[in-house]
Amino acid sequence: MEDNLVNTFISLTLSNPALTIFVIGTLVSILILIFKQKPLEEGSVVEVLFSYYLLFSIGINYLVNFIFHVFFGEMTASFIGWANSPFQLEVGFASLGFAVVGFLAFGGSFGMRAAAVIGPSFFLLGAAGGHIYQMLKAHNFSPGNAGTVFWMDIILPIIGFVLLYFSHKSQKQ
Repeated sequence: MEDNLVNTFISLTLSNPALTIFVIGTLVSILILIFKQKPLEEGSVVEVLFSYYLLFSIGINYLVNFIFHVFFGEMTASFIGWANSPFQLEVGFASLGFAVVGFLAFGGSFGMRAAAVIGPSFFLLGAAGGHIYQMLKAHNFSPGNAGTVFWMDIILPIIGFVLLYFSHKSQKQ
């Protein structure tokens, strides 16, 4: 039974990279905050959470997306419930662009950080709309279309915009 639990955990972790990477980034943020000098100011908490969101959920997540779409396109398309297509390569290179912006935004200016949230968020929200369309029109309920991937396409932009707002607010103070 223990082996089955470990196999299930590994399978869930690998088949939900956006969620896994988000959780790892959040855990890294929490560890950094635990070891930061106390008392913690709101601005420094927001800075840590936002920085590591950008590094992990934008930079690393989109780098992984690039790798999957470009080098493992057939497997990725199958996971989504689609046939492999030349568009996989285009999505992969768009993801590489988002990854680079995410890495630059990790220690960058507010404007760079806004760009790192806004571009990928529109991509993800558009992808969520595409997933809904595929669920309704093609009855595509593959895990890569209607599972955690779909929900992360909605949740990550919300988190990004919330962190962007609080970052802007703390900079004004």
